[in-house]
Amino acid sequence: MEKKVIRAGIVGSGFAAKFHFDALQRVYSTRVEIAGAYSPNAERLSEFTSARNLKPFHDLDELIQSSDIIHVCTPPITHEPIVISALKQDKHVIVEKPFTGYFGDGSPGFCGDLFSKEIGLTKAMESITKMMDAESKSEGSIMYAENWIYAPAIQKQKELLQKTRAQIIWMHGEQSHSGSHSLTYGDWKFSGGGSMMGKGCHPLSAAIYLKHVEGRVRNGTPIRPKTISARTHAITRMPGFKDEGHLRTTYKDTEDFAMLHVVFEDGTLANLIASELVLGGVHNWLEVNTSNHRTRCNINPNNSMQSYTPRQEVFEDVYIVEKTETKQGWSSISPDEGWFSGYQQEMDAFYRSAAFNEPIESNSKLAADVIATIYSGYISAERKGAEVEIPIL
Repeated sequence: MEKKVIRAGIVGSGFAAKFHFDALQRVYSTRVEIAGAYSPNAERLSEFTSARNLKPFHDLDELIQSSDIIHVCTPPITHEPIVISALKQDKHVIVEKPFTGYFGDGSPGFCGDLFSKEIGLTKAMESITKMMDAESKSEGSIMYAENWIYAPAIQKQKELLQKTRAQIIWMHGEQSHSGSHSLTYGDWKFSGGGSMMGKGCHPLSAAIYLKHVEGRVRNGTPIRPKTISARTHAITRMPGFKDEGHLRTTYKDTEDFAMLHVVFEDGTLANLIASELVLGGVHNWLEVNTSNHRTRCNINPNNSMQSYTPRQEVFEDVYIVEKTETKQGWSSISPDEGWFSGYQQEMDAFYRSAAFNEPIESNSKLAADVIATIYSGYISAERKGAEVEIPIL
């Protein structure tokens, strides 16, 4: 049977746009035709499209009109207007994480260290509301591109919950590494926060998602996050920090370490860590402790393939794994990093949803819960860890 053709439009030309393009090559449920890409940076757009034989678009509306699904692979400060523009034209929108946020008041002197975090929560919730209102009036849907949701380990844990009908009692997990790829990361006015936002959104999304799954299995209603206690720290900005050149240190007004303690509506909890202070590659994991089983979800690194070399230059032309500082000694090689991380499964699920109207696992409601929790966490950190209620839309 001939597969349905879905036209894709990519907005952006950086790191996220590249792995979205790569993941689209592994979509098998539908036939994907990439209409082209748009970026306000003409030079980077030309570099991105010419390397992939794509059509460059110099007008965003023209790309939206030419596509069925828009991939928003741009800094989070730009997400809201792009998402709303696409939804107004009844297009589906795949939105990279973080979903949205608060990016300052536009003044030259804005500083992420100094503004009231209550303002940040209010403005972030206003942004979420605008996007969800646009979605409710559109034939298109918001697809929240949180790859952790589609990582094989997390999806297998979903199956365990559905078949065992277990209660999740507590979870703990982490995303950490030595610093972001993004040149704008570390400046609040572009990134909307630091480690809690850029790193914490991943394990937090997975934890909230699994509680959503548990609630739907039990009575058809997701179990939502209720309160958060959080602390943040800017370790690499301390006067006494010993910089040996291994960690990124270009953070302007954001934290590089965060701890989150989330309590859900049913009284169960999740403890999560997010940081830029970990060497040895990406450290992505979530442990789920339930009433009848315990699961460790190791996304990065995992020991599916390990290799040793006494000399770095032996592996000079070999990709090992994201963000490893050295290839000398033992390495946990990821034979298919996109698969373990859920990028391919995520894209196939989104295109299957667009083609066959299947429910979206990682949707706008999940994205809203994540952002509401993060910005409530910033209020808690501002109050030195005091418990803060999470507003739920």
